[in-house]
Amino acid sequence: MKQFIVLLIFIFTLNGFSQILDPVKWSTSVEKISDTEYNLIISADIENNWHLYSQYTDEGGSLPIEISKKEGDDFELIGKAVESDTIKKYNEIFEVYETFFEHKAVLKQRINLKNNDVSAVSLNITGQVCKEACLQIDEDFTFELNEDSLAETTNVGNVDNESTNQFLYGLTEINLDKSNQNCDNDGGITPTDSAGEKSLWSIFGLGFLGGLLALLTPCVFPMIPLTVSFFTKRSGSNKSAGISKAILYGFFILAVYLILSIPFHLLDSINPDILNEISTNVTLNIIFFLVFVFFAFSFFGYYELTLPASWTNKTTKGESVGGILGIFFMALTLALVSFSCTGPILGSLLAGSLTADGGAWQLTAGMGGFGLALGLPFALFAMFPNMMNALPKSGGWLNTTKVILGFLELALAFKFLSNADLVQHWGVLKIELFLGLWIIIFAGLALYAFGKLRFPHDSPLKKLSFLRVASGVLVTSFVVYLASGFRVNKDTNTYTPLTVLSGLAPPVGYSFFLPNECPNNLNCFKDLKEGIAYAKKVNKPIMLDFTGYACVNCRKMEEHVWPKKKIDNYLRNDYVLISLYVDDKKELPEDQQILVNRINGGTRKLENYGHKWANFQTQFFQSNSQPYYVLLSPDGKHVLNSPVGYTPNEEDYEQFLQCGLDAVGKNQ
Repeated sequence: MKQFIVLLIFIFTLNGFSQILDPVKWSTSVEKISDTEYNLIISADIENNWHLYSQYTDEGGSLPIEISKKEGDDFELIGKAVESDTIKKYNEIFEVYETFFEHKAVLKQRINLKNNDVSAVSLNITGQVCKEACLQIDEDFTFELNEDSLAETTNVGNVDNESTNQFLYGLTEINLDKSNQNCDNDGGITPTDSAGEKSLWSIFGLGFLGGLLALLTPCVFPMIPLTVSFFTKRSGSNKSAGISKAILYGFFILAVYLILSIPFHLLDSINPDILNEISTNVTLNIIFFLVFVFFAFSFFGYYELTLPASWTNKTTKGESVGGILGIFFMALTLALVSFSCTGPILGSLLAGSLTADGGAWQLTAGMGGFGLALGLPFALFAMFPNMMNALPKSGGWLNTTKVILGFLELALAFKFLSNADLVQHWGVLKIELFLGLWIIIFAGLALYAFGKLRFPHDSPLKKLSFLRVASGVLVTSFVVYLASGFRVNKDTNTYTPLTVLSGLAPPVGYSFFLPNECPNNLNCFKDLKEGIAYAKKVNKPIMLDFTGYACVNCRKMEEHVWPKKKIDNYLRNDYVLISLYVDDKKELPEDQQILVNRINGGTRKLENYGHKWANFQTQFFQSNSQPYYVLLSPDGKHVLNSPVGYTPNEEDYEQFLQCGLDAVGKNQ
């Protein structure tokens, strides 16, 4: 019961996460005890009404602070940190006593050096800070141990921005006053906003479609008449009560899937780059690849996926509670029992949403669509039970649906392997191999539709139905379409991009035989300083292209908007293109691996080029979504008009580029 109440509290406070929350400001200092022992002091200023939880808060409540160091560092921690005054209070929701700080917290961690030559050490602190909702803490602190640094406090949020930006980017600031306001009034930033709304609706639609597919699986479809019959018969002559319970059951199915997206909103509030870090993480993408292959062969019928029986046993017991809570546990039980069929589809949606630019809200939209599609039939058939007579009977067609989904899962798996390959520059899964694998997979699906392939749970096929023949012809046509991706575009000397595969396949320039570092064989720079120096030399305005190797909408722009004749002319002849990849995992030179300020407070260490360009985007333009296009004067010091994001409309994008050209003269 208490967990359910907490989840409801999270739902009602979710709207508060529309901005970046940063209720804790950190600072550090060092006290020398001897040549080998030091006290590392971490201080926190906490906003009113927020609680930062102690190392000693009881288990079962909010997360305690934990202080740790990296393995292999030449020092050791001596015991736990000494804490400043705390407050102890009983939490009625979690039913435990919590120990926390209010307003101010000081943690003093003693360390012992194993090597006297160590000049700096680092600590990591994790924990939780809460008000109506909770934010996770994960901060790194570096402490200088030289004599000059011991006398003063090192303020973590006070890195010298001006000198850092000059060193990293060759710029100390950019004038953000748009020099062509008249043009902005005619179009300006509107394409970005409308694209965001369309993207949410499209993700919702994909989620709804995924939910409809899940309905057609053997784990879910037979449950519809059984569940509706349960509600209507249990209510006896009171049909309205049965209908209301079935509608509530459908609503709770939707609620279960919405609740699953809540943790990602909390992650998004900690660090604006967190979802980009997750979606481009090499290890996670390889895990996704392996999991999806595993899911695919489960759908083929070689083994069955089930959640631990203890989970479903607990939720089944909850059904006996009765009333609204009992109906909720029925919905939760359905979600768990049907996992072997819905899990792979839901996993595809979850992983796909994390690669998109809208972050957690796109995930919520997709989960909402998925849950709505699953829950809606239960409510509709309860209201109109005669409609169930039109439902087809369960049979071999349900297994056929699973097998088809298995082929789709297998194809999608290679998208995640491609992400890892792109961001790590392995050069393995290039466009030719990717298309070849998809052609093999969908050729296999076509053979299955025509009855030439069989899997363990398939019923004997006496004759081909019209639907199977039509499906086979449709899939064969798609295989031919995939093969057309090997046609060469003579204007750009690249393969022809396939619209359907935008964001799924690698860029066409990522090729064994027709390699190209820049989209559409354009002349581009991938280093800011080099690009600005060239723009000054040729006296042309700059287009900053904040992009990513694993960015779906970036590929759509590059492959379907940029090649348009008018747009290509602007990019090829009128602008200097500087493409900055925020998910590039290539390690930075050691002298550039420095601490920088985060826009929402605290610091982060720049370890790779992706970190460097993501920091540049957030620090200078207060945005962390991709694609993001900024037009600058040739010296890189003036923004020419309002930046835009994903703008699939050719006319809007042309207006944006022309607007920048019209503004150039005002800054020369």
